[in-house]
Amino acid sequence: MPAIKLFGRKWLAATDDLVYPGFFEIFVRAIWLCLIYTWSCQLGGELVRVYLLGEVAFLAVSILFMLIVIKLSSKGSIMETHARKYVEPLLTVKILFLLPEISWNILGSLWLFGPYVKCDYEHYTMKVTQALVVFDWILIGLAILGLLVIFDPLGSLSNKHLENLDEHGKILKIWQRRFKFLWWMRKDENCSVTFQYVAGLLTTLFRGTDLIPSDVMAGLILLRVQQKRETHELRQRNFLPVPKYTSNAAVIFENTPSWMTLKNASHYMKLSIACYGWLLAMYLHIYTGWFRVLSNMTCCACFRRKRTLINGDNCCYCYLAGIKSLSNISTDDILYASFKNYLCEIPFCVITDKETNNIVIIVRGSLSLRDIITDITADSEVFICEGVPLNAQAHRSMITAARIILKQLDDNKVLERAFNTYPHYNLVLTGHSLGAGISILLAFLLRPRYPSLKVYAFATPAGLLSRELARITEEFVFTVGVGDDFVMRLSVESTENLRTSLLRVLHACRLPKYRVVLNGLGYMLFGIPEKDLEKTWNIDIINTVSGATPLLNNRNLNSIEENRIYERDVTKRRYSKVRLYIGGRILHIVRCKPESSENESKKQNKEEQKFEMRWAQPEEFSELLVMPRMLLDHLPENIDKTITTLLEQQK
Repeated sequence: MPAIKLFGRKWLAATDDLVYPGFFEIFVRAIWLCLIYTWSCQLGGELVRVYLLGEVAFLAVSILFMLIVIKLSSKGSIMETHARKYVEPLLTVKILFLLPEISWNILGSLWLFGPYVKCDYEHYTMKVTQALVVFDWILIGLAILGLLVIFDPLGSLSNKHLENLDEHGKILKIWQRRFKFLWWMRKDENCSVTFQYVAGLLTTLFRGTDLIPSDVMAGLILLRVQQKRETHELRQRNFLPVPKYTSNAAVIFENTPSWMTLKNASHYMKLSIACYGWLLAMYLHIYTGWFRVLSNMTCCACFRRKRTLINGDNCCYCYLAGIKSLSNISTDDILYASFKNYLCEIPFCVITDKETNNIVIIVRGSLSLRDIITDITADSEVFICEGVPLNAQAHRSMITAARIILKQLDDNKVLERAFNTYPHYNLVLTGHSLGAGISILLAFLLRPRYPSLKVYAFATPAGLLSRELARITEEFVFTVGVGDDFVMRLSVESTENLRTSLLRVLHACRLPKYRVVLNGLGYMLFGIPEKDLEKTWNIDIINTVSGATPLLNNRNLNSIEENRIYERDVTKRRYSKVRLYIGGRILHIVRCKPESSENESKKQNKEEQKFEMRWAQPEEFSELLVMPRMLLDHLPENIDKTITTLLEQQK
């Protein structure tokens, strides 16, 4: 950071990104240089010797160039670009050097693979030299591929004086053009509108930041160190509040309704997992998944009489087979299932749960690129529904998805027929991740008809409901979250704050980027040593940034720092207008470290791992935190194991 400038444009790379690619190229070319000396063919060898001498010259010059580039690229911190001012001209020469190398390799290919060289008794050296020519083409191809990967279509330096509004419009068109490559989504009913909103969000988030992919990776590592440093300082000053967790379910559920229990949560979590179908069955049971799915498949089901209304599955009902293999649901218990997966149209099924005497609507979580784009269309929209306050807002694409599901239920009269058959049953909705958010919004739409309905939501996205709607959901929604789940903290606003935090720590870091990345690998393996909490930062900058309130979730501090870095563009820097929250009454479960001596093995500690829980507020999940288990804690199978372990602890 900032982006490197070559041939009159900016690229998606920086002058400090060349250390590790440079070492890789030197390693390959050094091996290559050693193998060249194995040539010992006599017939027609003059041509090959000319080629090899020229190749030795190319290899030697390339290695020398890369050593100089690596030396210069490793200088200075991430923001000290003046220390690396000679990298750009050297890199330009290195890229232009590809042209004579390509020409020379064409000549070598003609000589070595043509009739000019005969080597009847030295097959080894002949094959090695031919392989060197092939690898030369591979290395040239990798260099060209690397240029294509870091090519930035918005990198033209001639547009730097455009008005902000014009620049914004141009970037918006580029993002929309990129989405056109997703040709298989063009038939989706909501594709044009969805792509327009996603393009607007991505444009606003990244326009003018000059962040490149390696900066984001280094920034996430630095944020983890920063959070650890601030937590360490607060503990030393006794300023860090310690939330009260307990493993005793009797204490936690003392004043809650009877339907909010760990047993019910475990039951509906398993149903939410089952809705992921055969793909998750194959993932959870790597060796036996095929047999589990095959045993539940119905061959040539499309030619048979349909006992259950199923849409969007294939001829052998593979998706339905996956659901049955992951649960105890029989075909007779499935009242309706839609496995169609388009933008804002999420698979779901309606079942008869005879174990709890409920009609259950299960909405699937994210499992495809369409689902991810549905998640990303995360700006707020007014949610019009009976019993909802005026101007209440919610996640745009999830509102659309909930209304599509409601329309399918009404068109097929699924719930009317279900309650005619089971009049004493109640209605329950459940889902994980994206499915949890849609279930809550669908519950609002169904609640006027079924006022006693309940929702069991797992790992609900943070950017779901405005605060007044979130308060209403505490009456009928039970939300379960585990540990450092990043989706429960993911919203447009938290992403904007994360972007600002990345810029801040990159300015404050005093280490070169290659050291940051190398340290990050060490942190993954061995944890963060305390000495790195201090030596990573430029003290003057970090004190100015942190000030008296070092917590990362201080939004005012983020805004002040953002104004300082990008003052010209601050009026267009924020995309979110309304802060959205998680819905429901939130049970937050965390791991507690077992009390053990230092001599006990890690395996014993893992076996004795226990969990604690407490009731949390939606405001506690308003900021993204970079933690080791932020992804693992979101996976449905890990949430299920956590709840199951908690239930066993109660015994």
